[in-house]
Amino acid sequence: MTDSTKNLPTSIRDEAHLGDLLSVPSPGVIETVRNLPGDYIILGVGGKMGPTLARMLKRALDEAGLRRRVIGVSRFGSGNLASELQSHGIETIACDLLDQEALDRLPDVQNVIYMAGMKFGSTGNQARTWAMNTYLAGMTAQKFRHSRIAAFSTGNVYPLVSVHSGGAKESDDVGPIGEYAMSCLGRERIFEHFSRSLNVPVTLLRLNYAVEMRYGVLADMARKIIEREPIDLAMGHFNMIWQADANAVAIESLRLAASPPLVLNLTGPEVFSIREVCQKLGKRLGKEPIFTGTESGNALLNNASKCHQLLGEPSIGADQLIEWTADWVGRGGSSLGKPTHFETRDGKF
Repeated sequence: MTDSTKNLPTSIRDEAHLGDLLSVPSPGVIETVRNLPGDYIILGVGGKMGPTLARMLKRALDEAGLRRRVIGVSRFGSGNLASELQSHGIETIACDLLDQEALDRLPDVQNVIYMAGMKFGSTGNQARTWAMNTYLAGMTAQKFRHSRIAAFSTGNVYPLVSVHSGGAKESDDVGPIGEYAMSCLGRERIFEHFSRSLNVPVTLLRLNYAVEMRYGVLADMARKIIEREPIDLAMGHFNMIWQADANAVAIESLRLAASPPLVLNLTGPEVFSIREVCQKLGKRLGKEPIFTGTESGNALLNNASKCHQLLGEPSIGADQLIEWTADWVGRGGSSLGKPTHFETRDGKF
């Protein structure tokens, strides 16, 4: 995962420049694809991370001199994402994954990255949330029973833990708060069931806050500072990881897939104070943050030391991410318009 980016820029020019940075394959990714046989399919490629993960995978295969298929699957209901992916050599298939016949028609490949799921809008739409986050996992595991699967999960499956604990570890008890988190734990349990019963090798990636300039907790904070919106301190602390590093872990984790599944917390090595990070952002933006509430003694935090031991430390640190985010947002850079709701403590999204 480390050393994926050389000669880092002081500023990220535009979305094209950002997309290039987010899809640089690390040496570990290149080595992984060199040693894994078969083609690749990314289910739910249309989300926030999927497009750059698909590009990273294709770039790694190209650098390794391998002619393998990278297939991105999504509904592709609007926009030009399909054509953009195709321009980078990625095949696309439009598919409603909950349609059993459509899922069954997908090509059988040896390597599956599972990114499908539902978070925002889950409150008030609980039935579809459970279908997307839990039932679909079983459909997928049975369809791809002869593949290896790296499946995204979330740190929300853990309870809130002490801010002095260093974050929840994979060996700690889970304790999801709210139906979204419960359904994500359901996804893990269903993958585990089929991994054990069908001997499907799986990794489960409990991600806490991938960030890039258009999306993530840093972008949310920076925009609130600029727009003079109060920042709620109730959650108080958080983890984050550069999205390219999270992409790299997902790809590299395919070589660690096992039955029963290997669980990995996926985030950076540090626990950050929301107040302190906002003050750093505010200084760079020339605006004083406005705070509301007080820090709680617990928060949603992951300890990813196991992941770092297996796959290496993230390549981009917090100071660089803060600099890039302040510069991007301060210049009026684009946003995906999808707030993280990092301050939410009741599990309702």
